[in-house]
Amino acid sequence: MASFSTLSWIAVFLLLLGHGHLKALNEIKASLGWRVVYAWVGDDPCGDGNLPAWSGVTCSQQGDYRVVTELEVYAVSIVGPFPIAVTNLLDLTRLDLHNNKLTGPIPPQIGRLKHLKILNLRWNKLQDVLPPEIGELKRLTHFDVSNNHLAGTLKDFIRNGDGFPSLRNLYLNNNQLSGELPDQISNMTNLEILYLSYNKLSGQLTPKLVEIPRLTYL
Repeated sequence: MASFSTLSWIAVFLLLLGHGHLKALNEIKASLGWRVVYAWVGDDPCGDGNLPAWSGVTCSQQGDYRVVTELEVYAVSIVGPFPIAVTNLLDLTRLDLHNNKLTGPIPPQIGRLKHLKILNLRWNKLQDVLPPEIGELKRLTHFDVSNNHLAGTLKDFIRNGDGFPSLRNLYLNNNQLSGELPDQISNMTNLEILYLSYNKLSGQLTPKLVEIPRLTYL
């Protein structure tokens, strides 16, 4: 009886996981506007029966349920704040919302997406500082927030650099970032591309840059 009870709870848990993704995507659908809604047909983001998966949504099978692993909704003029419901898609490896009209801050809940490898938010109207919770994305390889209105210092964002052990491409250009380039950036040993142009940086260029072994573009 105890064994049956345990299996039942596991089944319920898996079911809730599936419904959690469905709920999150439907919340996103409700907030993104008619362009996305028009392309998202049916109740199942991963596709159901004769209906295909929603445009820009990629799912994968994990055991008895499907999860959303990629969300690419770009260049469709999404207006308004960053859709926080996105951060409930805990299996995301790619999130691409570039070339829209997102405003306000990047929410600290972004740190929940532990599997995220690619985060592309360029060409929006995002404001405020880069949340330190981005440093919790240990698997991040590509991070692009260029062409926004982000402020704050690089020291606050980079800190000791240990938060980005896999990062290869970092695009922070065309924002309002200020202050010096901290020495701790040399701890990003996998960094290959670093774009910082058109900000409000000051001070001297740290000689620690030469300690980044794979840096190709600066």
